[in-house]
Amino acid sequence: MKAIETALPGVLILEPRIFADERGCFLETWNLERMAAVGLPTLWVQDNLSVSKQNVVRGLHYQTLHPQGKLVRVAAGRVRDVAVDLRRTSPTFGRHIAVDLDAESARMLWIPIGFAHGFAVLDGPATFVYKVTDYYCADGERTILWNDPDLAIDWGIAADSAVVSSKDTAGARFRDAEVFEELPA
Repeated sequence: MKAIETALPGVLILEPRIFADERGCFLETWNLERMAAVGLPTLWVQDNLSVSKQNVVRGLHYQTLHPQGKLVRVAAGRVRDVAVDLRRTSPTFGRHIAVDLDAESARMLWIPIGFAHGFAVLDGPATFVYKVTDYYCADGERTILWNDPDLAIDWGIAADSAVVSSKDTAGARFRDAEVFEELPA
C-alpha cells in the first residue's frame, strides 16, 4: 500500500498493489497492519455502499455529534471525490482537494474527522464503497452547499447537468456552516 500526502494535512491517497493477469486481478482493500502503518484507524464501525447515476453529486456532508473518519473507494465507475477542511484552527481551513477515484486504479482516499466530504459521478453508474469510524447520527448531520461559490469546487461536471438531492441543494453556505473549533483528535 502506497500512501500519498495531499495538500490537506491528514488526507491521504492510498494506492494498493494490484496483481493482474489474464484471468483478472486481485488487490487488498483493507489490511489492518498496512493501514495502521500509514496512520489510519484500526477500529471501524460500519461499511457503506451507494450506487449513483451519471452526474449525481452527493455532499458536502459531515457530522458534528459523532464525527466520522472515512476511507472511500470506487468499485465501479469513476467519481471526483472532494474533502473540505472544516477545522477552524487548521492552516488549510476552508480549502479543499478533489481526487478522481475509479475501479481500475483502485485508489482510495482517507478523509479524517474534521472534513466535509462529497463526490460527483463522472462515469456512471458508480458504486461507492466506504468505511466509517463512527455511526451515523441524524441529529449531528450537516450539509454544506455543494456549489458554494466561496469554495469554488470543480466537480468535473457542468453545474446545470448535476443531479442533486433537495437536502444537498439546501445546504448551508460555507461561511455560515458549523465547523470544528478545535482540531479533532
